[in-house]
Amino acid sequence: MHIIIDLQWCKGCGICIAFCPKKALVPDGDGKPEWRSDLCVACGLCERYCPDLAIEIRKEGGGERP
Repeated sequence: MHIIIDLQWCKGCGICIAFCPKKALVPDGDGKPEWRSDLCVACGLCERYCPDLAIEIRKEGGGERP
């Protein structure tokens, strides 16, 4: 599983960071999310609640969503 964050689409609102139950998304210097794969449980909340559609969750080795 891998999370793709399109930083050009992301406006840094922090909604994905707030909804992450495992704190696998942390803000960078601009307030945009950085993904910590070691904490992520692939719950999909970040992708679901991103108002800019800037986050996508993909399975390893393919383009399918979990």
